[in-house]
Amino acid sequence: MKIATWNINGVKARIDNLTQWLKDSSPDIVCLQEIKTIDEGFPRLEIEALGYHVETHGQKGFNGVAILSKSSPSEVNRGLPGDPLDEQARFLETVFSLPGNKVARVCCLYLPNGNPPETEKYPYKLAWMERLRKFAVERLEYEEIFILAGDYNVIPEPHDCFDPKVWASDALFLPQTREAFRRLENLGLVDAVRSATDATALYSFWDYQAGAWPKNNGIRIDHLMLSPEAADCMTSTAIEKHVRAWEKPSDHVPVVAYFDFAA
Repeated sequence: MKIATWNINGVKARIDNLTQWLKDSSPDIVCLQEIKTIDEGFPRLEIEALGYHVETHGQKGFNGVAILSKSSPSEVNRGLPGDPLDEQARFLETVFSLPGNKVARVCCLYLPNGNPPETEKYPYKLAWMERLRKFAVERLEYEEIFILAGDYNVIPEPHDCFDPKVWASDALFLPQTREAFRRLENLGLVDAVRSATDATALYSFWDYQAGAWPKNNGIRIDHLMLSPEAADCMTSTAIEKHVRAWEKPSDHVPVVAYFDFAA
């Protein structure tokens, strides 16, 4: 099974790229972020025509997440628990039945950016990460295949960006941000890509400005975090960076992991 995460940066603007990628890459489950549309505005007909089930948690103009899948989920939950006043559409949880009475719990998240750090946006980011940690604690108790996939807006380590000095004061790389990410890892969650390779210059985002893409001035902020049960089934990972060179690209590219859940 192939599971992917991709910040699409506007699903309506990238629908041609998305459908082409679905045809070429044929993932089983896709977690999309920044769909930037209400649920009713999502171009589901184009996606369903390719054989995908669509679940969305949308919002007008910004944020919004979606999960596309070749099979229908048995359970769907919208929104990250822990703050009933939080109206930002950033989290979607689905559960899929697998052979052998197994289940895969796949969550799509779009973690807050947090910039500028001196504003209220950064405390919101840290509070959201703590809510995510508490949610993960509860779900890990199920001891099942559990995947938190999405745009984390976190650069975990210096080798996950082209130049740490450039990002030193950015909310994506501040010590508090990276510490919050490590608290997730300390629960037993495994960074899929880093569990497969220590290679440098592995990025999932290149800014539209300053020639970042041709210079390969990127950062790795899109992650699949796996429970031990999911990590045991993972066979490989990939960053499908070729889509960044397409016409009208997102500034992110798909990050994928392959699993053998029959093992």
